[in-house]
Parts: sequence; C-alpha cells; structure tokens
Amino acid sequence: MFLQRVGNRGIRLGALFDRAAARYPTNVLLLDHDLDIAPERGRAMTMTDVADLVSDFGSRLWRAGLRPGDHVVIHKSNAFDITLLAVAATRIGAVPVLLSPQLDGETVTALLRRVDRPYLITDAAQLAGSLPDAVFALSRRVLLASGTHDRATTLAELAGAPRIPALELPADHPTLVTHTSGTTGIPKLAVHTAFSLQARYRPQALATAMMRRREPVAIHVSFVHSRLFTALAIALLRGFPVAVLADADPQRVAQLFARLRPAVLEAHPNTYMSWEQLAREPLRPLANVKLFSSTFDALHPRTVRTLIGASRRRSPKFGQIYGQSEIGPTVARSYGRHRSPEADGRCVGIPFPGMTGVRVVSRDGKRPTSSSPGYIEVSSDGRIRTYLGEQERFDRQADEGWWRMGDLGYRTRWGCLHLMDREVDEIPGFGSTLSVEDRLFSRLSDLTEVVIVPSENGLPRPVVCTRDDRPLDQQAWRKAVADLPDMAAPVQWRQADLPQTATAKIKRLELARLLARTQHPDPGRAGAPA
Repeated sequence: MFLQRVGNRGIRLGALFDRAAARYPTNVLLLDHDLDIAPERGRAMTMTDVADLVSDFGSRLWRAGLRPGDHVVIHKSNAFDITLLAVAATRIGAVPVLLSPQLDGETVTALLRRVDRPYLITDAAQLAGSLPDAVFALSRRVLLASGTHDRATTLAELAGAPRIPALELPADHPTLVTHTSGTTGIPKLAVHTAFSLQARYRPQALATAMMRRREPVAIHVSFVHSRLFTALAIALLRGFPVAVLADADPQRVAQLFARLRPAVLEAHPNTYMSWEQLAREPLRPLANVKLFSSTFDALHPRTVRTLIGASRRRSPKFGQIYGQSEIGPTVARSYGRHRSPEADGRCVGIPFPGMTGVRVVSRDGKRPTSSSPGYIEVSSDGRIRTYLGEQERFDRQADEGWWRMGDLGYRTRWGCLHLMDREVDEIPGFGSTLSVEDRLFSRLSDLTEVVIVPSENGLPRPVVCTRDDRPLDQQAWRKAVADLPDMAAPVQWRQADLPQTATAKIKRLELARLLARTQHPDPGRAGAPA
C-alpha cells in the first residue's frame, strides 16, 4: 500500500455538491438532456441548485424508508439523475448500487439477487421494457424516478419530505457499488469506500494542475462508472464549469462544443474514436481543448494524433491513464504534438510516484517480454474493498497488496508498462491483437472499429466497421495486412450491432461466439446476425 490513511477522510460523496456550492455557489453545471426526476430544473443549474436538488431527493429516499447501510439499486433510463440519485443516497448513509441502463433484464435480476433484497430505483420505461416482474419480489421496495406503476412508489409522491442533514460514515465504510464491464459474463459488483475513492482522486487531480484558469470541462462518461464521481469532484471542487453529456453523437457534440469551447474533455476511448470526425468540422469544436483525458483502455494512436491536431492551443496534451474499475488509475502517460503515440508501441505509461505500483509476473519463469508477456499486477489504495456477494472471487485476484488486472504485458528497462492483450483474448502464436489493431487503424483512415477475434476452425478473424458503413476497400485492406500476422478475410459489421459494455468496450468473447454461429456468404460485407 502506498497512501497514508492518517487524516484521509475520503471523498464524501454525499456532501460533494454541498461543498462545491459552499466554495463556488454560482458555478454552473450544464446538461445536454433533461433530468427525469426534475425536468423543470432545465439544463443549466448553479451549484446551489444542484446541492438543493440532491438534499431534496436524499430526504425523499429517507421518507421512503432508506437508512444508513441500506443498499439501493439504481437502474433507470440513461440520464445524469442516476448520478444525482446516487449522491442523494450516500448523503443519508445508504449505499447506491449502480446498474447500467444497457443491462438486460436477466442480468439485472441476477445482480439484484446478489445484493439481497435492496431498494430499487427504476422507472416505468424500464419496467415496461426489459425488467421482469421478478424484480418486485427481489426488492424491498420499488421506487420510480418517472412514470407510474401500481406496484411501485413514485419519487414525486415523496415530495415535501423534511430535509435530512448530510450524514458522514467512516472512510472505510462502503459508499458506492458499481459493476465491472461484464465483457466475460455477468458483471461483478465492485464495492468502493470513501477512502478508496479519495486514493483515486489524488493521481487524477494532477491532470487539472496544468489549468491556470477555470475553463469549461466537458464529460461523457457512463453515469454508472466510478470515474464520473472522481471527475466531478476534481472539476467542481476547483470551480470549473462542467458540461455532462448523455449523447455522444458527433453532430450534436459539434454544436455544443462550438458554443461551450471546452478546455478539458473526459470520455471513453470508443467515444474519442467517434469524435475523430470533429477534427474536420468547420465549427472547430475542439479548437480550445488543452487537455484530452481518458482513464479507461489505451487509445489507438490514430485517434490521439487526430484529436491533438484539432486543437489550436499552444501545447495541447492527451492524458492517457491505464486502470480498472477495481483498482482505479494505475499508470499514466501524456502525448503532445511532438510526442507521437507510435513511438512507444503499446506503452501505457509509468506508475504514479508514491501512489501506485506495478509489477509483471512471469508465466514461463523468464523475464516477461513482448514475445512472452506476463501477468500485470498493480498496487494502490484505490483498490475496492470486495466484490459484493463474491468474496472468494475477489480473493482469487488479490495477492496481499497486489491486484491482478487480467491483462498481459511487460515493462521496459525504463519502467514503461506495455499492454499487449487481455488474458482471455490472447490468441496463441498470433502476437498482440491490440498492436495489430493499432497498425490497421493507422493505415486505414476509413476504419471506425476493428476487433480481431479467434476462430474455432482457422485463422483469427478481423471484424471491421467503416465510416458511414461504406464497403471496405479490399485492395487497401490487402496492402495494410501484407506485413501483419496471417488473418482470415475481414467481416464487416455495423458498429451499432457490435456487442458493447456500458463503457462502449467491445465484448470480444461474445462477438466471437456470434461469428461462430453465423454464416457469412460474403466475408467482405456482412451484417450482424439476426
């Protein structure tokens, strides 16, 4: 462990907006959508407004019966009020369990069983859609953020509840539960504490140290991801105006950014890939961006180069942080106009001094290298406390202070960590699929996605998506793969049809299974299976 617990009260999520309002009461939170729980509030609120809204709904949850330590699952239609309701729950000492709106009803039901009769906040749209009737039996009480249902209580009915002051629990007490990406099956439920979130806050706060003025920050991060809470804390407690986006559509984003002129962007890697086209927009929506930030998977070099090139700031930076839901940020590096991401291949950075540690454990008794990568393990006080309802599963990945990431890589003599593949995605004898995908992106400008998956009866198969779903240029493809490991003919899909997680990661194992079940008469141009 690297951080000192002495004096660390942790990130007090329940008081986040109260603290922001006390420091910068007129600072503004902007949204690109209406809140389901309070559409009358509009899309621009001061910190005082937001703090009052959170206090109001925390008090409504108290009236509904929630008490300190109670779990409340939040699974509703996609909107920022997912985050606000989570903060409202922590404000009264309850523990919010955030489930993505994209999860299917079967998965939500399985996770409800794991939580063991929690309160459930959802909405009429979810109940009429994917959620089965079983959720009523699995929940202590069902509350609706919007709409009505004869077996549920609406939050609107609880309006006017006496205000409850913010409660502060010990820093090691569970304060938030989020789920993992679920790329390999049913997601795991990661239990965060105020202390572990504070440990994640510290290294990420370094990113805003380069900002001398309080300029706008724009965030497009899943509302159920722990990263959103630390990102908000970093920006709002320093007085930065913040825009929170639910819609990543490049055309809408171009219009918004042209007006807002954000100086800092935070988004998922796949979102940044879709925003490459903003670099060609005549409105120049990225011209004022000084810092692009991503704390998820490594980005493709083409994306980094394109976005940095769209900024007109003197020294724009792309800050890439490698981490995981269970551990938070672990290593980082930055790119600028004169530091090409191609220069170091799959290097994702070095640890944060005094805050995180990294080691690579050999699989064959020899020093891990690019041709024989080892297991990546990290150490940080940002590590979660456990997997809710799955302590044994948590213990299998934990080795005292070290945590196995599930990734393969190696470290150079200079200490740079190179990420090669996920353990479950490794294709024996092929080399790094991620490295090959990087090269294809750099060589084929029309690609918007490429995923190389194993094939049961032959060579690994690339699945590709192109800009505007144009047919893949077969001649350009053959030229691009000439010096790469042997692969089967590419299969082209619409990007929207690829199986994705809440953070837009491609579910590679599920994609491989779909391909195995589907016969494509024309491998160069095929759609998703029916």
